Amino acid sequence: MNKRNIQLFTCIATIALAGCAPPGPNEAAPILLFNGTGASPNDVKAVEAILKESHLKYAIVNSRQLNRMSEAQLQAYRLMIIPGGNYITVGNSLTPATTTNIHNAVQGGLNYLGICAGGLLAGNAACNSLNLTSGVRFGFYAEVNRGIHKAAVAIAGVGTPTLKHYWEDGPQFTGWGAVVGKYPDGTPAIVEGTSGKGWVILCGVHPEAPQNWRRGMTFATPASLDNAYAGKLIDAALHGTCLPHY
Repeated sequence: MNKRNIQLFTCIATIALAGCAPPGPNEAAPILLFNGTGASPNDVKAVEAILKESHLKYAIVNSRQLNRMSEAQLQAYRLMIIPGGNYITVGNSLTPATTTNIHNAVQGGLNYLGICAGGLLAGNAACNSLNLTSGVRFGFYAEVNRGIHKAAVAIAGVGTPTLKHYWEDGPQFTGWGAVVGKYPDGTPAIVEGTSGKGWVILCGVHPEAPQNWRRGMTFATPASLDNAYAGKLIDAALHGTCLPHY
């Protein structure tokens, strides 16, 4: 093998290893954001935009990297965020050992924010899930049963104006946690609670949704206001802050 081919092989091997190696612990990046198999690339970008707007540093982790992380490596972070996407695909892209490590890391004090699919995955789902909810399994918001899969949905909170958020096949969280926000039918849209020593916030809508997700829908609130609320959720999840609840 000539020198040029050796250099090329070394470069390719380095790139491949970088895609598999878990992110190292970094005190300057307290948040671990999942962008692996099953996560919506657009939602990952939307969450990243909120993190950047909030001047919060974060590390990205894909499925293969997460499968190589130990419980101790996970606990080096303060918050894990799993965004929207396909919760079954996300769960099945992870090994049972990985979901156990995440579960145990949260029990040990890692905080967790699950948005839409990330919220479903936090329950005792039919797929390889995290079960941060002591066996409670979540279903979808009732609009799904009416054949509606995308909508502007008004979410009512305690001591805060009702906000219309982008919703897409999102869950409702009956049976777990304190209710921070309610869907129009009264079912929980946003909940919070402890799982072991970890602080968990689950959100069935997408307050992080940018303006261009809103095409063809009518919103009573600007995207900037909803995005500010997304920042509030992330901050509360990061610091273990209890939000006003019913």
